[in-house]
Amino acid sequence: MDPTLAAQTSEAVAEKVLRYRRDTAGWKICREGNGVSVSWRPSVEFPGNLYRGEGIVYGTPEEVWDCVKPAVGGLRVKWDENVTGFEIIQSITDTLCVSRTSTPSAAMKLISPRDFVDLVLVKRYEDGTISSNGNPPRPTWSHSSIPTSAVTSHRTWWTPSSPAA
Repeated sequence: MDPTLAAQTSEAVAEKVLRYRRDTAGWKICREGNGVSVSWRPSVEFPGNLYRGEGIVYGTPEEVWDCVKPAVGGLRVKWDENVTGFEIIQSITDTLCVSRTSTPSAAMKLISPRDFVDLVLVKRYEDGTISSNGNPPRPTWSHSSIPTSAVTSHRTWWTPSSPAA
């Protein structure tokens, strides 16, 4: 993938996700439990909804980040039963890469295992927040030895420095 295009695309997605995070208007809670709430609102970009999960995790930002960061051999494969594998396909910079995440079958095997290929940007903000923004790479990027069977939308992990962040 072209490094300049990858950087531009990932920064645009990071900015969009940051706007969603800061915008509190229109979100409706659809589920709450165990200290976590999930909210939704209609998207203005595509036919469907945006979803946002919020909760407090006790630990330093670094400890939480170690559990969710997109890294080969990272902890997410160990604790997230919906992730069976993770690999870096292409490192573009130290904070930008193309990754592949594998998931198991679901719904009594009615949904096949999936592979998600994402352009991932890890960003650190001045308030101590760390985000990992995932975005499907452009269709012009291909890696013939890695078939993919699913497409992801913009997704983000936030590790705020405090509950108010």
